[in-house]
Amino acid sequence: MSPDQPGADRPGADQPGTDRARELGDRLRAVRERIASAAAPAGRAAPRLIVVTKYFPASDVRILAGLGVIDVGENRDQEAAAKAAELQDLPLAWHFIGQLQTNKAKSVVRYAHSVHSVDRLPLVTALGRAVGVEQERRSAAGAGPREALHCFLQFTLDAGADPAGASAGRGGAHPDDAVRLAEACAATEGLQLAGVMAVAPRGADPAAAFERLLRISAEVRAVDPAAAAVSAGMSGDLEEAVAAGATHLRIGSDVLGPRPAVR
Repeated sequence: MSPDQPGADRPGADQPGTDRARELGDRLRAVRERIASAAAPAGRAAPRLIVVTKYFPASDVRILAGLGVIDVGENRDQEAAAKAAELQDLPLAWHFIGQLQTNKAKSVVRYAHSVHSVDRLPLVTALGRAVGVEQERRSAAGAGPREALHCFLQFTLDAGADPAGASAGRGGAHPDDAVRLAEACAATEGLQLAGVMAVAPRGADPAAAFERLLRISAEVRAVDPAAAAVSAGMSGDLEEAVAAGATHLRIGSDVLGPRPAVR
């Protein structure tokens, strides 16, 4: 179903299951085609698609899993934790992509495969400590250990950002902090430095913004050559992100449709 067809603007929870499955299948197919078309000219493999399901019901995630979606993104811990618990029978990788308070680290590491918003040293410390606590909890319960938490360092791409303000969590760390953050993450037990993440500034040329992110990525890879992941690109700028070399895309509305009203 295209956005112009009747009913395309209705929240997923209000639609019959078969209609919703058909809509999600059509939307997902269209996004995958866009990604493939963007990757082909550069001769690159298609980036990993993370479908951002914030504010949409767990039933939508279950439908998407049936359509081959493995990677799911969430912005709020309370919502993500509830969905992960409800859908623990599915082989999903949960990506936390929203701003994260240090006091939520213990909760997030219970279900998250990765955190895409690591933007300050206290959060690195909190996540490392939380992974240690989670390993102890699992051991006491007779469960297997969790794998290392994949950490994407989030940076602001606003050229006029104030270093102090950016580091305070308003849109990511300042690029000047790239090496310091990367070294801290790489040295923290339980964490795996995955790479970098950013959102193109509103009103800016996304291609130019993602080029800045690639320069930051080079600094992070100088700390750990394996930290080559680049999480960039959303519904409106995925083509520019793919062209720049993104390895992960975070797509919400183009797969799920307009966001339902938050109650």
